[in-house]
Amino acid sequence: MALVAARLIPVRFLPGRLLPGRLIPARLDPLVTLGLGRMVRRSVRDGLRGVWIRGALPVGGAVLSPSHQSWWDGYVLYDLCAALGQPYSVLMTARQLDNFPFLKRLGAIPDSQPRPALRAAQSGAWVVVFAEGALRPAGRLGPLRAGAGWLAGRAGVPLVPVALRVTLRGQQQPEAYLRFGAPTDATGLEAALAHELALLDADLLGSDPEQPLAGYLRFSAPKGSQNERLAGASRLLARITGDL
Repeated sequence: MALVAARLIPVRFLPGRLLPGRLIPARLDPLVTLGLGRMVRRSVRDGLRGVWIRGALPVGGAVLSPSHQSWWDGYVLYDLCAALGQPYSVLMTARQLDNFPFLKRLGAIPDSQPRPALRAAQSGAWVVVFAEGALRPAGRLGPLRAGAGWLAGRAGVPLVPVALRVTLRGQQQPEAYLRFGAPTDATGLEAALAHELALLDADLLGSDPEQPLAGYLRFSAPKGSQNERLAGASRLLARITGDL
């Protein structure tokens, strides 16, 4: 008997009929979005030792303009907003959204569509516009794009520089640090962000690498580094084996 290959066609469920385009009914969309949000937050908790912040957080709608030198940056900012109950949006390139289209469910907006971002900021969301416009090598701040300043000015909301570092220090897993600066305007953004980044880097260089930075608040409760989680078990094993 010959076998006939079958082709699976995605379908959209609508009352009384099926249409191409979906595999689940639209009524399940909120559950899908909730699950994706939890997945992102779990990724932060499992992948990082912790996330710490310093500085005054904006109240209400704002444009956050962080440095962008780590894959984790967008996830960390999403986790912060979720923990605070703060609406969140982020501008992303078409290439990034082609690779991860599900992020649209979590507030991602194509950088070619400023109007949704404008409406989000005016309605009270924190809209993240990475100052450098793309992921950059770790180190000094790269050239800034004009998008963050333009968007904040048009929306009539604060423009907040955010120094952001995700760095591997004295523990097994990386740590994320965010330093929020005072609101500024488009002309002052580069200097303000460079200033906050320099302060954060000085804090990192002058600290004990095995301890969190002094003066920074740990806003979430990740599991900590794996080596920290295993320390208790290691001491117990040493008691059992007599290695103490």
